[in-house]
Amino acid sequence: MNPLLLPIVAAQGLWVRSKTERIPPASGPTEGTEGEGAGVPMRIGVLGESTAAGCGVDTQAEAFPALLAGMLAGRTGRTVAWQVVGEYGATLRRVRHRLMPGLGRDLDVATLLVGVNDVLVRRSPQEWADDLEAVVDHLAGQAEHVVVAGAPPFASVPSLPGALGHFLAEQAAALDVASRRVCAERERVTWIGAEALLPMEPEFFARDGFHPGAIGYRRWAEAIADHLADHRGDLLSEAV
Repeated sequence: MNPLLLPIVAAQGLWVRSKTERIPPASGPTEGTEGEGAGVPMRIGVLGESTAAGCGVDTQAEAFPALLAGMLAGRTGRTVAWQVVGEYGATLRRVRHRLMPGLGRDLDVATLLVGVNDVLVRRSPQEWADDLEAVVDHLAGQAEHVVVAGAPPFASVPSLPGALGHFLAEQAAALDVASRRVCAERERVTWIGAEALLPMEPEFFARDGFHPGAIGYRRWAEAIADHLADHRGDLLSEAV
């Protein structure tokens, strides 16, 4: 980005922070089951920031973890048990040192939703990669498969003015490069970018224009379930 635009970016950041509503996490239990298949349930865990916690929707039934569980149940024909450990404002470092111990063990799939707050506090790609390596290696010891979701396309977020959105998108792209490298180096870790979410219409978002709403979480869960079906067929075939 042109350095001359940085004062504009800083001013827009202060304006957005002062105007953006803080939306609470989704209400309801942070674990449950979807589907009515026979046999041992497939077990998934979701770990991360406000998107893991369901900020932007009223109940966990509308949030990402339960929706992903329902879609995987439909694809595998099995009951899927889900659990989520998420926190508004969590960075990857906080996930690593505070939240990760709360996630259950013996999972089939662990999904990591994090990165927005790391972009906002401008963590370097190397700092991000160091924490991501530790987190995915830990999760790989608890789950057969680990899924790392890419950073959201900030330039398409309606609450972010143009210069700020493009600046954050550049920061996010640098973290995504590091994420792809870390995940590619590990056999049971899959990185899934946010390209499948584009275009992001206004109805994708919650009332704050920043977090996903019910439609957004459904599209996101469906995109990840579809990606797993197309590119990690072993995951679904092993779960049957």
